[in-house]
Amino acid sequence: MLSMKPLIIIQARTGSTRLPNKMTMPFYGGKSVLDILLERLKFAKPELEIEDIVVATTNNPKDDAIIDKCKAHNIQYFRGSENDVLQRFIDTATKYNAEKIIRICADNVFLDTTSLAVLSSYMKTNGGNLDYISFKKSDNTPSILTHYGFFAEGVTLSALKKVKSLTDNNLYHEHVTNYIYNAQDIFNVKLFPIEDAIKGIESHTDLRLTLDTQDDFDIQKTIYSHFIENKLEITPSNIIDYLDNENPGLYTIMSKTIKSNSK
Repeated sequence: MLSMKPLIIIQARTGSTRLPNKMTMPFYGGKSVLDILLERLKFAKPELEIEDIVVATTNNPKDDAIIDKCKAHNIQYFRGSENDVLQRFIDTATKYNAEKIIRICADNVFLDTTSLAVLSSYMKTNGGNLDYISFKKSDNTPSILTHYGFFAEGVTLSALKKVKSLTDNNLYHEHVTNYIYNAQDIFNVKLFPIEDAIKGIESHTDLRLTLDTQDDFDIQKTIYSHFIENKLEITPSNIIDYLDNENPGLYTIMSKTIKSNSK
């Protein structure tokens, strides 16, 4: 029987082109970004209306390192296609009998668990007829296409299967939800205003906390270290306050990276 609660599926692999092994290389205190994200999600789990947490990685032997992390944290995992990420998600959800999915990219170490709770609660109680749910900027850009690195997205297994039936284009099999939010005449999509989740975020056009490059890695190490060593709560508002008032120079590096890594 399908659960009414969404299943969190975390997309993770070691084979990044721009920054290989970014998931497993030491980030802080001997922990990787994947270690930290899994710890944060496990800590938040009691407040989230979810079925479980699963890491979806690949069949590539190099991703044995991802499996080792999952086992160390007692987190479920699934191994599937390396290049067809859409199929990997379909297979993961099918194995765990999940119709409702919350997709998280493992390189979002500063994931906002408050907005994540909004998604999980809405999907559980009101998401019966929705194919996709997430957040959007005021120009209707879905949050997944921003560089903020704070947001997850909700999608149904039925919608993913429909994408598979509609296209063989590699773009849509690599970027799991891209087809859905670009075809709102076909799919039932709900996007909450991003400003409702994080007030003032759209004015921070140089804010980048997704992880693709060595500069991203170094900046995020700096931010994370500051918060841990000063025993501060990791929230988007607190991070923005820190950058605005204590380390605005990081925005300059972020801006250069955004320009060279446009989505």
